[in-house]
Amino acid sequence: MIELPVRSLLVVVSAPSGGGKTTLCERLLGEFHQMVYSVSCTTRAPRDGETDGTDYYFISDEEFERRVQANEFVEHATVHGHRYGTLRRFIERGFASGRDVLMDIDVQGAEQIRASLASLPPSDPLCRGFVDVFIAPPSIDVLRKRLHLRGKDADAVIERRLQQAENELQRWREYRYLIVNDRLDASYDALRAIIVAEHHRLLNATA
Repeated sequence: MIELPVRSLLVVVSAPSGGGKTTLCERLLGEFHQMVYSVSCTTRAPRDGETDGTDYYFISDEEFERRVQANEFVEHATVHGHRYGTLRRFIERGFASGRDVLMDIDVQGAEQIRASLASLPPSDPLCRGFVDVFIAPPSIDVLRKRLHLRGKDADAVIERRLQQAENELQRWREYRYLIVNDRLDASYDALRAIIVAEHHRLLNATA
């Protein structure tokens, strides 16, 4: 009897601001109950309604640096004066319990994860389960309209986001999968299909 190989996935999803990845990731988590969202560490203070261990792990600068030196993060960055990072052990705990781990990160964070995994043997579960997906808008003009419709940012902020988006869009070839998010339902169907297919993909001992 043929048995389907069991492996957990480390699903990394990146997109420019306004690309729709948050909505797509929320739909994934709502359907795939064995999937957990990666909770990052941060040195910033909790905002109203945020809970330690659920939204973020809130730690001091000293503790963050200690973890950096101990190589506990698979990726980390400084954003607006605060540090953020993803703990390797969070992913490993998810894998140990048979769960997939979903990460919503930018292209720099995805690059760091690839570099971190490159130092591991190919047979390591994190390497074998790694799947990265880039979500792209149909065009910069469409992205501009989406950002204006959100009504969250001033025009100057939107233009900065668009400039950053153009830089990020140049890096889509670094990812295994590309989804152009022109229609949300169709884009979700594509993302869902990737998860299902990856769970059925056969890997040899060194893949």
